[in-house]
Amino acid sequence: MTQPRYVPIAEPDQVRRAYQLEVPGSWTASRPSELRQTSAPTGPRFGVPGPDQGYALKLARMFEHDLELAPGESPEDAVAGCVAVAMRRAARFGRAPVVYDVAFALTLFGFLGGAPADLVAARAPVFRSAAHVYEQQRAIADCVRPDTLRLTPEEVAARLDSWRELVELPAPSSPAG
Repeated sequence: MTQPRYVPIAEPDQVRRAYQLEVPGSWTASRPSELRQTSAPTGPRFGVPGPDQGYALKLARMFEHDLELAPGESPEDAVAGCVAVAMRRAARFGRAPVVYDVAFALTLFGFLGGAPADLVAARAPVFRSAAHVYEQQRAIADCVRPDTLRLTPEEVAARLDSWRELVELPAPSSPAG
């Protein structure tokens, strides 16, 4: 409500003109990180966006006491790599991660038991330092074949003896000499 002119009012309490912003100039996508196409880029190591993906970390903590690790493997690396796979699987279905996504990933790499010896040997260098290296987590998620992501944890467990049909783990590098 306005104040009559004859009522005394202190200078700081008087109503001032509103600040008006300038009309913005033209805009161009000139910064290096700007997307210039209509969709997000895709490809190796880009990841797959999905809702509430961080929830997979909380779910993975429920499995920590059930992990079967080979000598030299750490639970942090196993969880980090498998969470990346669980997030990719959940995003493929357009939903947030659920416990079955985490169970799928841990079963796929044999961390819940029943892993053939060659899978354990092949996963060791791939999962090493995954808890600390983002590129390693992306590589783990990218090595799972797209059609494998549609399987249930039970189907993966039944096919674990033929794990090479489910994932494309890189061959262990031989020492240079």
